[in-house]
Amino acid sequence: MVTRVEIKSILSYKINEIQIIKLNIIFLTNKERILVTDTISDMLTRIRNANMVKHQIVQIPGTRMSLAIAKILKEEGFIEDFENYIENNKKYLLISLKYLGKSRQPVISKIERVSKPGLRVYSNSKKLPRVLDDLGIAIISTSKGVMTNLKAKELGIGGEVLCYIW
Repeated sequence: MVTRVEIKSILSYKINEIQIIKLNIIFLTNKERILVTDTISDMLTRIRNANMVKHQIVQIPGTRMSLAIAKILKEEGFIEDFENYIENNKKYLLISLKYLGKSRQPVISKIERVSKPGLRVYSNSKKLPRVLDDLGIAIISTSKGVMTNLKAKELGIGGEVLCYIW
């Protein structure tokens, strides 16, 4: 329940030559903070929702896992860029989404969470998933860090299958 809304500050910065103006709007509520138990699902849902309404940027709470996933998405060409910033002692990621053509068709067609807190999905190096005959990627959390299914197959290691993206 929102009791009061106020604009705290206006922030202006550039990502890939795109001028971003951010209004810092505070919704004062009875609860100051919402606790998210699955930060990966939260990140993927925010990206999916922003893609559906064709937003240019999306703000995500910054964690080490979300930073690692954002790096992979940038390396694989699914997002334009991302920026890590701190506001009020909280870390955030600003992700610039990528679209194709004048119709702004999203580069990410589908983004799907596989391993969840209630049902973990693991795969060994020989049975790593292939997403659309390697047109898409699976993001795997391994003992050597977070990587794509193709890189994990090269290194010969398995791990937890976090999500599929194509």
